[in-house]
Amino acid sequence: MNTIKAFVFDAYGTLFDVNSVAKACEELFPQNGSKICKVWREKQLEYSFLRQLMGRYIPFSAITRDALQYACAREGVVLTEEKEIFLLDKYLHLKSFPEVKEVLKAIKERNRIIFSNGSYDMLLPLVNNSWLEEFLDDVISVDEVKEYKPTPMSYQIIIERLGVKRNEVLFMSSNTWDIAGATSFGFYTAWINRKNDVMDNLGVAPNFIYSDLTGILEHS
Repeated sequence: MNTIKAFVFDAYGTLFDVNSVAKACEELFPQNGSKICKVWREKQLEYSFLRQLMGRYIPFSAITRDALQYACAREGVVLTEEKEIFLLDKYLHLKSFPEVKEVLKAIKERNRIIFSNGSYDMLLPLVNNSWLEEFLDDVISVDEVKEYKPTPMSYQIIIERLGVKRNEVLFMSSNTWDIAGATSFGFYTAWINRKNDVMDNLGVAPNFIYSDLTGILEHS
């Protein structure tokens, strides 16, 4: 693995805990918060996949709003404009996982990149609010080509922006579909299996599996 020149991280679920919005959902909608949070995340992903297939791209911030509206409608709660603004803002203040900062500091000799389906209007405030900006070399969104992961065109952004070869990238994600896409594209991949889950049967497998990001330090 001495050929690795760039450590590329997915954002949501990998560096940042998307479930950290559950408390805010419960605060606004007692007894329904955890369910709303779960459906919100599920629809957030589903809408990005469906819009990619339909050729109807919109930024991830708009998808996140639409998914929230659906989740609240499905659970039968009233989402006022004030509550919507409050909850969407929580996505700009997600908590990073405990080991993230120290891992990023430890690999400072390599390129440290966030590559996400998130749009820049979500990612840049999130990185700034989490105090991780000084530990990252770049933040890249699929907005660059308006192609959601896991399409091959989306991962091509990394090759073009960083000027690296596919086998010079170690890509990390907690999402199995993202790992499958990146592996198929030709990146080295590390699945951050935080929930002791099972890899999807998509004909490809990650090169490495770790329970959290500290595992990648063996490649630093």
